[in-house]
Amino acid sequence: MIINGKEISLKVKDEVKQEVERLNEHGKRVPTLAVILVGRNPASMTYVKNKEIGCRYVGIGSIKIEMSEQTTQEELLKQIYTLNADNTVDGILVQLPLPAHIDEKTVIEAIDPKKDVDGFHPVNIANLFLGKEGLLPCTPYGMMVMLESIGYDLEGKEVVVVGRSNIVGKPVALLALSKSATVTIAHSRTKNLKEVCQKADVLIAAVGVAKMFDDSYIKAGAVVLDVGMNRDENNKLCGDVDFEKCKNKAQAITPVPGGVGPMTIAMLLHNTLKAYKLRENIE
Repeated sequence: MIINGKEISLKVKDEVKQEVERLNEHGKRVPTLAVILVGRNPASMTYVKNKEIGCRYVGIGSIKIEMSEQTTQEELLKQIYTLNADNTVDGILVQLPLPAHIDEKTVIEAIDPKKDVDGFHPVNIANLFLGKEGLLPCTPYGMMVMLESIGYDLEGKEVVVVGRSNIVGKPVALLALSKSATVTIAHSRTKNLKEVCQKADVLIAAVGVAKMFDDSYIKAGAVVLDVGMNRDENNKLCGDVDFEKCKNKAQAITPVPGGVGPMTIAMLLHNTLKAYKLRENIE
């Protein structure tokens, strides 16, 4: 089975759209997402454009704040504090990566945790760790929704996450653990990585190396979630998993593109609505 991220993400967006329409019908203001873009990184500009398109589709308000590459850290923090204090803004996202002279950690920590729709603030990560209500990181959250959409229950399953980033690897491991999976976090220093991966009922590849995982890494009938976004030898988009070699051995697998990627923006929109509802005390 190919897990179609485009179809699943559209379903999530349609659910958000219906809720926003209900808010409109009851005369309430709609949720609003503010995105800050520092500099002119082409990939970042594309991501921000896609977020704007997503907001338009679901009916969420969208504010784009463009700042120059030379923007100081203090100027960026001042802009964040302004948005923190704005009661008409429900979600704040600072597009990463930032220019080298700006400290990413300081910027993330400056965002009000209740408006942190990326789910990166230490308060939201702590809530995830403790199993408390909070805003979840979008890509890991999207992967859990993908598994639910194919009716896959993680309880008692062996999950191997290859990658230990704060954005994907660690949070998705915690989410799988919260579903009663047995979780192994592997990485570049893991000994006998292939053998570790071969034990996985669910293999999550998040290392950023094109086609690193071929069919020798997965056991027959495993579910494979590929977070990678790379370019192959022909400059075509590909994941960390060699899709053609693995698709017939896996029970279910995500393609690249069209797999995990579309889920990230869908969950961002979901998080913006959730942040709005939490702030407005709406069930």
